[in-house]
Amino acid sequence: MLKRALLTLRNLPRDGRDTLFLLGVIAWVLLPQVSHLPLWCSAGAGAVLLWRGWLALQVRPLPGKWWLLGLLAVMVAATFATHGTLLGRDAGVTMLVVLLTLKTLELRARRDAFVVFFLGFFCMLSNFFYSQSLLTAFSMLLGLLGLLTALVNAHLPVGKPPLAQAAKTAGWMALLGAPIMLVLFLLFPRLAPLWGVPSDAMTGRSGLSASMEVGTIAHLALDDSVAMRIKFEGEAPPQRDLYFRGPVLSNFDGRRWQPRRASLPSRYTLPANLQVSGKPIDYEVTLEPTSRPWLFVLEAAAQKPQLPGYRSVMDADLQWLTDRPITDIVRYKASSYPAFRHGPVQPVVGLQEFVDLPPGFNPRTLALASQIRRDPRYAQANAGVLVQVALERLRSGGYTYTLDPGVYGQHTADEFWFDRKEGFCEHIASSFVILMRALDIPARIVTGYQGGERNSVDGFWVIRQSDAHAWAEVWQAGLGWVRVDPTAAVAPGRIGAFQRLAAPQGVVAQAFGNFSPTLSAQLRATWEAVNNGWNQWVLNYTQGKQLNLLKNIGFESPSWQDLSYLLITIVVLASLAGAGWTLWERTQHDPWLRLLARARQRLAQAGIESTPATSPRQLARLVLAKYGSQSGSQGPALHDWLMQLELQRYANPSASRQIQLNQLKQQFSRLAWPA
Repeated sequence: MLKRALLTLRNLPRDGRDTLFLLGVIAWVLLPQVSHLPLWCSAGAGAVLLWRGWLALQVRPLPGKWWLLGLLAVMVAATFATHGTLLGRDAGVTMLVVLLTLKTLELRARRDAFVVFFLGFFCMLSNFFYSQSLLTAFSMLLGLLGLLTALVNAHLPVGKPPLAQAAKTAGWMALLGAPIMLVLFLLFPRLAPLWGVPSDAMTGRSGLSASMEVGTIAHLALDDSVAMRIKFEGEAPPQRDLYFRGPVLSNFDGRRWQPRRASLPSRYTLPANLQVSGKPIDYEVTLEPTSRPWLFVLEAAAQKPQLPGYRSVMDADLQWLTDRPITDIVRYKASSYPAFRHGPVQPVVGLQEFVDLPPGFNPRTLALASQIRRDPRYAQANAGVLVQVALERLRSGGYTYTLDPGVYGQHTADEFWFDRKEGFCEHIASSFVILMRALDIPARIVTGYQGGERNSVDGFWVIRQSDAHAWAEVWQAGLGWVRVDPTAAVAPGRIGAFQRLAAPQGVVAQAFGNFSPTLSAQLRATWEAVNNGWNQWVLNYTQGKQLNLLKNIGFESPSWQDLSYLLITIVVLASLAGAGWTLWERTQHDPWLRLLARARQRLAQAGIESTPATSPRQLARLVLAKYGSQSGSQGPALHDWLMQLELQRYANPSASRQIQLNQLKQQFSRLAWPA
């Protein structure tokens, strides 16, 4: 069956072959968009491409304009119903895919093909609106070569030239254009990252949320994607100290933890009052898009992170916030102090917010707190002693750390302390904070990331979504807010020895990991290091790096004007060099001899051998000897062209000789040369 299919494709007319190739390239370009397009659009585009391919295989006529208008109206209406608009990134990409696929149904003339080519180039670029990863860039490079091959092939109107010939020309075009592309990338002044079109701010992304419901962070443990990469200047801190601070949650309604209420009177607002000591840790963060205005920093950063193009400020909860959501990969430098204190050191009115509990929830936890308070040993105990009591209960009470503790009911703390005795970090932290509040101790939840792993290839620390974590902060008189990680009491390996709960793997990944765990880990580290290099040197090639490049080549105080002048100078010099080479080439090489050499090369491929001394007339005789003089064969046309070539050279000089030579060049491209 496969042999028959290949034979059918080989025997297709040129129009059918070229159409199927172009449809395959379009499908390749659109394939990465499937996860971002509405389901109806992906299904409709696939159906249209299959329909058009079937018409090409069966050599059937294309649908009429009323069919096309009807399909266009339906898809435009579906686009508007899905997105609520025809403008914007998502709606625009959907419409672009619709127009590209429908245009293939009226692919009748070369003009229609050119429209399809350019729509294909636009669709190829739209892939970078959603992902600028190395894999996306590589797949779109293949798509670019495919579209260039189809474009070159469309400019070969006579005969049935092989696609390999067009692909070779397209490859040379891309190769010759690479230096120009590199110069533009290095020197074209930029005020934004490489792909300056921002992502939609409301697009959902995996990551931490502004609130926490018991069980939500456990879902992030199933996501092994990279959240950020860290490059430390000098020795990295121990893994147990890698706490990257995110949203702080203090308002609890029984099920959900949320940030403190903005409507509280100003007297309840507690200042950050951050005090740091010791030697800072300097590092650089490459943060993946979050669609949130959060900058994750190692606890605690006293100075503003250096993030060009953004304004950032630290709120009262010690969290750094930007003036707009992070919708692209960003890189910033920060300094953090592992030794720090923050918050009020003496009781103030605002601390009351951090002991509030909703009525009617977790009665057994409240009873446990009363029981502890009635114990003579703890009747007058301070917060530090009571924290140790709760942690000792976690260590010795048979509690376990698990990724799937089941669905908790209304009284989440009661179920954890007395029934299930198992949970993920947010179950443990939430139950711990509720117990602290029941003991009349101010406490709150901090979310963020903890730990990470060092990539052995490039030395960067990789923080994944699966490293999302929740811990507690307890207020103690004279100390302020103190970090307490109750998960460490249940599972010390989660914090110290970096023992993560592994998400279930697929059959292929599990089999490969079982076959060679070391090789699997090494391949993963290498691939992530390559991706990180792409992010660092391509996606984050900013104006600062451009100016540093100018400094390295001799500019003392470079500016964007210097970039422009240098780019213009290079373009002018390259243009002059190209013009000079063209003039030299014309004076040094005879165009008639080049045309004869091309003809001799084509005939040699068909088995007609000749030497540089063979004249066009002799070549014409060899052609007739091989192919005969019948009107239906290739011989007479080639014979006549070769004779005209000789006449053009040796006839009486005239002003029209150059015109005749140009006509012969055009005829050369249209002739059906033997393969």
